[in-house]
Amino acid sequence: MYNKLQSCLKSIREKTDFKPEVGLVLGSGLGDFAETIKTEATVEYKDIEGFPVSTVKGHKGRFVFGYSGDIPVVIMQGRVHYYEGYSMSDVVLPVRLMGLMGAKKIILTNAAGGINPKFSAGDLMIITDHITTGVPSPLIGPNIEELGTRFPDMSEVYSRRMTDIIRKSAAECGIAPKEGVYVQFTGPNYETPAEIRMASRWGGDAVGMSTACEAMAARHMGLEVCGISCITNMAAGISQNMLNHKEVQETADKVSGRFKALISKVISEI
Repeated sequence: MYNKLQSCLKSIREKTDFKPEVGLVLGSGLGDFAETIKTEATVEYKDIEGFPVSTVKGHKGRFVFGYSGDIPVVIMQGRVHYYEGYSMSDVVLPVRLMGLMGAKKIILTNAAGGINPKFSAGDLMIITDHITTGVPSPLIGPNIEELGTRFPDMSEVYSRRMTDIIRKSAAECGIAPKEGVYVQFTGPNYETPAEIRMASRWGGDAVGMSTACEAMAARHMGLEVCGISCITNMAAGISQNMLNHKEVQETADKVSGRFKALISKVISEI
């Protein structure tokens, strides 16, 4: 896997030598933020040898390199998921690659289903912790010593410093975010009401099919991580409505303005 990472890095470096300080992963319906930066280069996933390619509608599938304000960033405009059939090591390869490109800080975003009954569709939630009992760890298998230790500490996956910055930035943008624990399941099916009740009893506030595994891989590398969920719908059993991906995209579109303002402010502060 380390050789594969180096091969992907070499392939990117043949196209751009841009060195980012911040890496940003944009979730379903949130990809338009990449259009707001001063773009220096774009690299399609399909043009990177050995790189997993997103198959989800609404995920463009490319790295965008450029400046948000005066901060050099690399943006994943679309991610790959475990449910697409990739190994978990391939799912987290892009985040590891951003670290190897030079990014020391990672902002993870996603579209999520609300578990906490105090949440509503359209809320933004600061991820304070996560639960990954429903998916395999990306660190299973031989440890990649070049990236990190065999048994990494996960006491603070989501940086308290960066979380404080999100709170402060949200207040300055006139946004009142929720906070909570994100639970990752495999997908692609939405969870059953019984699974949502279980996740609630575990202490979960929102549920989705990505992000937590990426956060673990990034922390394994010693990167500083924060996360924001866009609550695009209430989860099964919380809402009596049938769930569908179109609703996810429509809600993400509605909060796009607030989301872009918040991300821009966070990047400038971290």
